Amino acid sequence: MSPIRKVATPWLAALVVSVVPIAAQAEEKPLWEFGMGVGAMVFPDYRGSDEVNVYPLPLPYFVYRGQFLKADREGLRGELFDKRYLELSFSMGATIPVSSEDNDAREGMPNLRPTLELGPSLDVHLWRSDDSGMKLDLVMPLRVPITLESSPKALGWSFSPRLNLDIENVGGHEGWNFGVGAGPLFGAPKYHEYFYSVAPRYATAERPAYEARGGYSGMHFIAAISKRFPGYWVGAYMRYDNLRNAVFEDSPLVRQQNYLTGGIGIAWMITQSKRMVEVQPGAVAE
Repeated sequence: MSPIRKVATPWLAALVVSVVPIAAQAEEKPLWEFGMGVGAMVFPDYRGSDEVNVYPLPLPYFVYRGQFLKADREGLRGELFDKRYLELSFSMGATIPVSSEDNDAREGMPNLRPTLELGPSLDVHLWRSDDSGMKLDLVMPLRVPITLESSPKALGWSFSPRLNLDIENVGGHEGWNFGVGAGPLFGAPKYHEYFYSVAPRYATAERPAYEARGGYSGMHFIAAISKRFPGYWVGAYMRYDNLRNAVFEDSPLVRQQNYLTGGIGIAWMITQSKRMVEVQPGAVAE
């Protein structure tokens, strides 16, 4: 991984890295909780970039436990279908903007606009321990990325299925929750073209023209740990990406095939709903 070369505050406004405790029995919790804190993340300009950035972040903490709409460590989502072994929900993701003036590989090329990714996620609950302290899920989000600019552009689709293992009270440490996930990534031709294609007019001796294809985008592995204290929450995560055999790995914009990213945050509780709702065992709670 190249050295960190700059410090910036990105468009991304929140870091959500908590791993969720799983209650053995149904319990009542506030309908919503809100807090604020600070965090920091380290990651490259885009997957395959060798220019790494530190991003200090404000860290809003928000949990909403409605019957349909939910907001927690899995993001903002609406549960469309929820059964014991199968759940259909609404999911979202995002990428940050990149200035080509500050990225050697993209010098002279158009800037990368931030994107918002929206779509359904089909989650299969594969296994639960007897006390619901451990769970294994197959999570399959399919999203449509859209650039955030005056004339937004749809970038086809992205698909990132993964296996998730969540463990409550890891290592016997009360309240500490650990999660790990791994899976392949796939993207449409338009999605890969946006990040990895080089139009002939932007080609140079060191950066030949290149047209990216759709398909396999590599693998990613993520691990996170967190704890909710009475008045505050702390969490951290690490992610490893491997672009070996990705359909765009020979793009001149891909400068590294393996890299490690991470983040850490703390948030203090400010207020919560007076209304209480029942949280079922195994549910994502905070």
